[in-house]
Amino acid sequence: MTHRIAFIGFGTIGRDVARGLREHAGYRLAALCRRADAPLDADMERLPTFQDLRHWEPGLVVEVASQKAVHEYAASVLRAGIPFLVSSVGALADSTYVAHLREVAGASRARIIVPSGAVASLDYLRAIRTDPSAGVTYESRKPVAAWEHELRAAGHVPSALTHELVLYEGPADVAARKYPKNLNVAATLALAGVGMDRTRVRVVADPGISRNQHAVHVTGAAGSLQTQVINQPAPSNPKTSAVVARSVCAAINHYFDPLLFI
Repeated sequence: MTHRIAFIGFGTIGRDVARGLREHAGYRLAALCRRADAPLDADMERLPTFQDLRHWEPGLVVEVASQKAVHEYAASVLRAGIPFLVSSVGALADSTYVAHLREVAGASRARIIVPSGAVASLDYLRAIRTDPSAGVTYESRKPVAAWEHELRAAGHVPSALTHELVLYEGPADVAARKYPKNLNVAATLALAGVGMDRTRVRVVADPGISRNQHAVHVTGAAGSLQTQVINQPAPSNPKTSAVVARSVCAAINHYFDPLLFI
């Protein structure tokens, strides 16, 4: 069986996802592209408008663009009864907006799919999300190159930074909105687990490391969990991890696989 996958956005992550999907038989790919000169892979179909996307009848729409693209297209895709995979998960930091998407998806029997992205532990977080005693802390520690723009905006010279610098400490929703290109993981952990307010986030720029580090600490009535993931930055974008595209591929394959791991 061939599954039709329509991308919204087709930059670095989109190309990496498409490359990963081609390792498996059974996918036909397209991308929503308003610009006629936007480059696509040779085997992909170009969909100039949202109406073209609907008429193409994808089995899944995959957002690999931006939080803005989620706000622009998610509700319309779900309303059409098409499942929607969100990679820019920070767009879901607004609980009112998430409630709206849930309502739309419920009415059309579509699904909102959130991949794990650069982090682990989502299975445990889902298990303890109803525990009122549970607490979750997430630390994002990345090399200076991932925070160059933010450091300059705060008055720092990135190349002169010799010690780690804490850029943010607080709730997950603020973190995801404040750093939309860096902290989708914060929103993912909060959505899977105990919520935005009870998921505390610490953001660190560290000149002493070369890879993106994600640490999750969970305590509660059921026990405790500590995980650390150390990822290579994506070659073309140090703000994201190279594993993110693989995670999106895995989520797509998992969605269509008859054998479901939850």
